[in-house]
Amino acid sequence: MRELTVHEIAQLEERGCWSEDWSDILVDEGFTPSQLSHVTLCGHVEIGSLSGSIELEEGFRRRCCITDAILRDIILGDDCLIEHVHGYLSNYQIGDRCFISNVGIISCQEGTTFANGHTISALNEGGEPNIVLTEELTAQVAWLMVNCPNQKKPDGEDNHCPLWNPETIKNNYSSSRGIIGSGARIANTKEITNTKIGEGCEVRGCSRLSNCSILSTDEAGTLIGTDVIIEDSIVAAGASVVDGAKVYSSFVGESVHIGKGFSAEASLFFANSYMDNGESCAAFCGPFSTSHHKSTLLIGGAFSFYNAGSGTNQSNHAYKMGPIHWGTLQRGSKTASGSHILWPAHIGSFSMVMGKVQTHPSLTNLPFSYVIAEGRDTWVVPGLNLRTVGTWRDINKWPKRDIRPLSAREDILNFAFPNPYIIQSALEGKTILQQLQQQSPANTEVFEYHGCKIKRRSLLAGIQYYDLVIKLFLHHCFESNTCDTEESNGGKWVDMMGMLAPKAEIDSIIKDIANGSITSFCELKEILRQIHKSYRHNEQRYANHVMQTCGDNLFIDRDHWMREAEESHSIWLKMIRDDTEKEYQMGDVEPEQLRSFLEKIK
Repeated sequence: MRELTVHEIAQLEERGCWSEDWSDILVDEGFTPSQLSHVTLCGHVEIGSLSGSIELEEGFRRRCCITDAILRDIILGDDCLIEHVHGYLSNYQIGDRCFISNVGIISCQEGTTFANGHTISALNEGGEPNIVLTEELTAQVAWLMVNCPNQKKPDGEDNHCPLWNPETIKNNYSSSRGIIGSGARIANTKEITNTKIGEGCEVRGCSRLSNCSILSTDEAGTLIGTDVIIEDSIVAAGASVVDGAKVYSSFVGESVHIGKGFSAEASLFFANSYMDNGESCAAFCGPFSTSHHKSTLLIGGAFSFYNAGSGTNQSNHAYKMGPIHWGTLQRGSKTASGSHILWPAHIGSFSMVMGKVQTHPSLTNLPFSYVIAEGRDTWVVPGLNLRTVGTWRDINKWPKRDIRPLSAREDILNFAFPNPYIIQSALEGKTILQQLQQQSPANTEVFEYHGCKIKRRSLLAGIQYYDLVIKLFLHHCFESNTCDTEESNGGKWVDMMGMLAPKAEIDSIIKDIANGSITSFCELKEILRQIHKSYRHNEQRYANHVMQTCGDNLFIDRDHWMREAEESHSIWLKMIRDDTEKEYQMGDVEPEQLRSFLEKIK
């Protein structure tokens, strides 16, 4: 870089350019004054090479230059095109090949952290902050933040875990200037303040970005679209926030879509989630959480592989003590159109919720259930959703819909079905139903469980469904050749928003985080990846435990279990085919579509 010559300064002034102090302006060796027109330069400005051109669309290139702009304390990379800055660009480092056109103000204050270290209260809206926003956040790290309790200081204030202490994170990310990464494109945007823009990011027609990190890479470009407002938030690489969406104090994860006026407050969205039209508040939306409807509200809940029906909402005000209640819909759950859940409530994996549920059910040990509200009553049909074509379709579609590029897959997703986490619930559910039957009079027609009602025929069928899914799990393990040792472990499992792991191993991580033994997010993520890599081995040990403890005769051999598992798998596929035929009989499916679908059920 070099200073301008007296002759170049004169030429620039002839072209309508002005500077407070021309000696504070540095330019590339090949600079020529014709590359600037009507530009005001304030403070220290460095201008890279403008000798090249930039491609705006396929087949449409423009010469690099700076026109009609005010630049203050700017470091500009090579081959950029900056034009029609109606306000000013202030205190930014701008990478190579950037396009900035028709914008208002783009400015950054010294010491900003781009939302890193900003705290929010997820799930319990009225509680203490339990999530610290950071560019290192993943679905699993957020799960650990929620489940690794803060210690209380003597004065009653929270003492955050050392790894994610907000002040430490702020110090790590504090910057003297803003950053716009190489290849970024910003056009028709009104205001960007204290915001980091990643490489290859496209910001077009946005209304306001304030105190944000918009992460992006060449392989996983991020899109911020028309009329969008984002404040105090972090957007991960590959995400898109478009069409008038409003995002406040939230985290938008890998390849997440938020659009069509969706409004988010203090919420988390992880890999491949898709949110349109509705709103969320204090929602922890794990991978593949989906909402499409204007009248849908997600509030104070944990969701994962979830589909919200139209008019779905929850209430986190149980009475008058404020929005302190929350609940969970475990992996694969759905809510029917018009459903309303009064938190607290906890619904098991792959369940369907219908109606206005007011009884605060705790049904995590009854997976695959239909949960149906009728007036003040809540009816449970255990296990029924195991046999539906919708469940079969869901478990097969998710792996195909992971649109994240391989270079941007920080969230750990395990699509295994069935898996030990579900099977431990099915085992407990089967025992619960058997005990209800044994402990009630023989003529009992309606059973009570956690404020819910179960009809006799539903209870008996539920026992059979849970027995079926247990054997389906063994079939899955036999088919994937994981059941090949005698090692056994029947310990509890957890579903960490997409990652499946033995609870004992995660409890150990939580202990190490709390006492400061794990000192970096990089270290934590590597530990989680290693546990994930060990999934098949741990699954095998759990399958062996199931075979050793679930038969009437505890010494049933492996060949017997293989025959049972194969038969159960055939029975399940027949159930799915029958349910598909049932939908066809309703008259809403074309014959060719039916045949095509049936061919996939194997």
